[in-house]
Amino acid sequence: MRYLLIALSALLYACTDSNSTTGFNEDAVNTAEDSLSGMIRVSGNAVAHLGTNDATAKSTERPQMDVLLTYDFSIGKNEVTCGDFNALMKPATGLKVKCITNMYPATDVTYYDAVLFANERSKSEGRDTAYTYIATQFDDGKHCTNLDGFAFHPEVDGYRLPTEAEWSLVAKAAWNAGGWTAENSDYQLHEVCGKFDKNTKVCDMLGNAMEWVNDWYGGFLDTTLTNYVGSPDAGMFGMRVVKGGSYRNALNSIHLYNRGDVYPVTCSSHVDYVGFRLAYGSIPDAVWLGSNGKPATSRVVSLANSTVIRSQTGTYKVKLAFRDDFTGNLAYIDYSSGASVVNEIVDNIPVYHPEISPDGKKVAFCTNIEGLSGKSEVYVRDLNTSGSNLVKLDVESAAIPRWRVLENGDTMIVYVTEAGNNKDEATFKTASTWQVKFADGKFGKPEKLFDGAYHGGVSEDNRLAVTGARILRARIAKPGSTVMTDAVDTVWYKYNDEAEQACNASLAKDSSKRTLFLDFGGKTGQSFAETSYMTHERLLVVDSTGTLVQSVAAPSGFTFDHSEWAFGARNIAVATLTNINGAHSKIVLLNLSKDQQIELAEGDELWHPNLWVKKDFDLDDDLMLNLDSAGVYFREGQDWAHISMGYKMSLLWKYRNDVEILCVGSSRTENSVMVTSITSGFALNTGHSGNDMNASLYVAENYGLNHLKKLKSIVVSLDLDLWHNSTEYTEILIATTPGFVYDASHGFWTSGLPDGFLDAVELSSQYSDVARTIYEPTRGFFSDVGSGWGNASVELDSNWHGDVGMQKIEWNIKRLKDFIIKTEPLGVNIVGVIFPQNPGYRNTGSWGRYGPRRSVAKDIMDSLSKFQKQYPHFHVLDENKSGYHDYEDDCAVNTDHLSLIGAAKVTGRIDSLLKTLK
Repeated sequence: MRYLLIALSALLYACTDSNSTTGFNEDAVNTAEDSLSGMIRVSGNAVAHLGTNDATAKSTERPQMDVLLTYDFSIGKNEVTCGDFNALMKPATGLKVKCITNMYPATDVTYYDAVLFANERSKSEGRDTAYTYIATQFDDGKHCTNLDGFAFHPEVDGYRLPTEAEWSLVAKAAWNAGGWTAENSDYQLHEVCGKFDKNTKVCDMLGNAMEWVNDWYGGFLDTTLTNYVGSPDAGMFGMRVVKGGSYRNALNSIHLYNRGDVYPVTCSSHVDYVGFRLAYGSIPDAVWLGSNGKPATSRVVSLANSTVIRSQTGTYKVKLAFRDDFTGNLAYIDYSSGASVVNEIVDNIPVYHPEISPDGKKVAFCTNIEGLSGKSEVYVRDLNTSGSNLVKLDVESAAIPRWRVLENGDTMIVYVTEAGNNKDEATFKTASTWQVKFADGKFGKPEKLFDGAYHGGVSEDNRLAVTGARILRARIAKPGSTVMTDAVDTVWYKYNDEAEQACNASLAKDSSKRTLFLDFGGKTGQSFAETSYMTHERLLVVDSTGTLVQSVAAPSGFTFDHSEWAFGARNIAVATLTNINGAHSKIVLLNLSKDQQIELAEGDELWHPNLWVKKDFDLDDDLMLNLDSAGVYFREGQDWAHISMGYKMSLLWKYRNDVEILCVGSSRTENSVMVTSITSGFALNTGHSGNDMNASLYVAENYGLNHLKKLKSIVVSLDLDLWHNSTEYTEILIATTPGFVYDASHGFWTSGLPDGFLDAVELSSQYSDVARTIYEPTRGFFSDVGSGWGNASVELDSNWHGDVGMQKIEWNIKRLKDFIIKTEPLGVNIVGVIFPQNPGYRNTGSWGRYGPRRSVAKDIMDSLSKFQKQYPHFHVLDENKSGYHDYEDDCAVNTDHLSLIGAAKVTGRIDSLLKTLK
């Protein structure tokens, strides 16, 4: 994951903390028997060490960060066994893991499977659950692949996964006990506690099954944090931490600071060598470390993914902005970014009533709140993580900014000079409503619209303005008049001609001229709703005449606050939900046409939500495309391998009329072929993490041959050490992604693309800025600076080529041969590249990182040589040469991937070969 290293390391900075750990248990852990079955008790006031300062370690494992744990907790003596797992989960979800005996570790489980097991054990003992969620999603094998609205609650006394810090604290004490590793395991699992540490009373922290821990995969700082619990959310990569190595790893390749696997590990990953153990106990004053490099004792959790948002709005291109009242910062979620993570713009400017600009690129906000008298300032800034290009409106006082676009195309901001209580008419009229043009990042000259602080909005036709800061006021243009200066000021929402209390008025940002607001259990509202209710328990909507037309009840146990219409989506509104303690703990989307409420975010205090929706394409209603599948080559919750592959598919369609050389295959293709340096033709790199020959050829066969009209050559990686797979990785990468499945069900559009298909690809392009930054300018290539070949570690038993292995080798060879035969009459050259690996493998019995035996690799090479002689359009470029190659240490990132220097060398040789081909 070279691309991950640079991106994450750029997010964090190194710092030191002078907090002393003197008096705490620095390097030992005190354990005792626990009243909880199968658990031991760990004493607090101890320091765990995460990461390392070893310069040869991955950048995501550096620097060392110390974590002071001030609390006691419990942890499982061993990994959860098959017997215990199946006893709880078979009745609960239908999942039953396969094991030789009940005492084997429960493996082949997703992170969410482990989470559900923890909750089930809590419930079975009458305890509260540490994890909450809204809905579950399962695959055909009964594995849980997603939990909508998932949140971890460290304050809860319940069963959970151990944090990385907790796991590391206990594991360090037990590390010297050894474990089941490649040297002694016969490359298979063993019953738990076959290797037991009597001193710490735990087993299998090292080896046997690799273990899920609780944390998202975030970065480290050179500091000491107290009660650290990981990253607050999935970030752009959606990866989880796994620890301890497994039976298939060599002992010298397993380190206490390691936190990942060979390939990206996400919540939905499941393999037969990863299991988990449980922890128990609340974590006081838990601290997260955000992507801004700053720790926080509060976090905001996104509860809805982009698929849910699209089901309500019709597009992924949706943004939510709000005030995190705990930090005072402006926060936002970009649902088109590939991961619905919460970003905060950190500075010292008070942020209230944010509103996103019509183009979705900027946000305006003020420094005072509705209902409070006093001066306020209005600012505009870019809606990005840095909040760049901040500008201030230079007036004496401005509050509650609202964007609008005039008929002539000018973008304006409407604001009021004072946003206090509007009950007293004389006081209300001393304030006024203004607008100012905003263009090229600058404010124009403000112009006064009318007296009165109408901060609830001005209608599109300029004939209605509303406000509600104690009572619901409206300013209505006189019949025949087109200007608001010739208007009538009136009061809506009255009972027997007496104004009832109202607040949070918002005028619809469309032509309907509806106003939504909250009341205080008024008689008028109760009569309309035909039920009694208390303050803010219902959201009310009036039409352009002030007549009530709709009433929406808050969820049980909550009341509404901070209600606002969404921009760009008719009948969609947002509001905060206030719990019985008065905390604004959630933001909810209200679909007023479907009478649905979707929870968007959860936190300590979330204020003033604003939702922006952009509909990019007005696709024909008669179009037969299923927009939930067409062009959807990535869906939220999938890992970086899916993000990168999905984005490269969007590049393939973008450059479909230009591509002459298509590069496919594994991550070795991705980080070795610098396609923009190829001079023999226009090239595109679609290499992906993980591989089997079928996955390598899937894009080439179904998309390259069918839709790249200028295609002359296909460059494919020949990864002999990955030929222990047949279609396993295809199932992971392709079969779980709607766009690929949809294309396959329509014959990959060989008869021509349907109208609107390319628009659908663009409409579904929910890829992160990181993916765009990495892949767009390089057309799919990415590598890193060299850190050397390192140790020639063997990840799998090099004898995997036994009976089953040989069948898979033969399957891969046949798959390649069939493709070669298919391309022969098409005049497309096939260049199979064997990329170099660590030259140290020539001193082992293994050909490469994952095997096979060197004698078996020679037989495979003989088959490839025969293909070259038989099919003149097939060419093999062997840059590995069984380890006897000329790629020095500076050419490598790790044991089987090239650095930028190595990529330049191999690309030059590929280009030279391509130039010789007809």
